[in-house]
Amino acid sequence: MRYDLVIFDNDGVLVDSEPIANTILAAYLTELGHPTTYEDSLRDYMGAAVHRVHDLVLERTGQQLPADFDHTLHSRTFAAFEERLQPIKGATEVLELLVAEGIPYCVASSGTHERIRVGHRRTGMDEWFEEEWIFSSEDVGKGKPAPDLFLHAARSMGVDPQRCAVVEDSARGIEAAVAAGMDVFAFTSMTPRDRMPGATAYFGEMTELPRLLV
Repeated sequence: MRYDLVIFDNDGVLVDSEPIANTILAAYLTELGHPTTYEDSLRDYMGAAVHRVHDLVLERTGQQLPADFDHTLHSRTFAAFEERLQPIKGATEVLELLVAEGIPYCVASSGTHERIRVGHRRTGMDEWFEEEWIFSSEDVGKGKPAPDLFLHAARSMGVDPQRCAVVEDSARGIEAAVAAGMDVFAFTSMTPRDRMPGATAYFGEMTELPRLLV
C-alpha cells in the first residue's frame, strides 16, 4: 500500500451510527422547540462535534440549549447504540487486510471518547483498536472541518501527514483532511458524492476501499 497510516472516521465509516444518532438528535431538538427533521440533522450536524448543535441553534434562534443538553443527548444515543448499533458492513475485513499488510491505522472522530468506546464495545470494534489509536475532537481545540484532529492523529502515530489516507463520510471530514494535506477517500453510503467535494476518490461499498489504497 502507498500509505503509512490509514485514519478512519468512526460514525458512518466503522460503525453504522449516523441513522440512529441523527434520528435521536432531530427528535430531541424538536422536543425542545427547535423543529428538526432527520434530513435537517444529517445536513447540519453529520460529521460535526456536538458544540455545532449549540452554535447553530443559538445563531438561528438566539436561544441557548439547556445546560444538560449534551448529557441527555448522549444518554439517549448511547442507550440506542446498546440496543441496535451494528458495524459497517465490510469494515472488519478492511481492518484485517491492514493488519495483514502491516499498515498502521487509527480512528479520528468528532465524537467524544465515550461515544467512540460505547460504539466500539457494542460492535466488537474494540478488538481492533488499542487505546492509543483512538483520537477524538475532545483532544484538540478545533474539530472538523479544521485539520487539527487529523494532524494530531498523524503526529501521535508518528507519520507525516502526506503519508496518511483518511476515510470519511462527511463534507466536514473531507474538508478537514484536505486542509491537513492528506488524501481522503469518501464513503458514499449515506451522503452523495456531489455533497462531498474535494475527495481523492469515492466508493460506495467497503469492499472497494482496499484497491483505492494501493
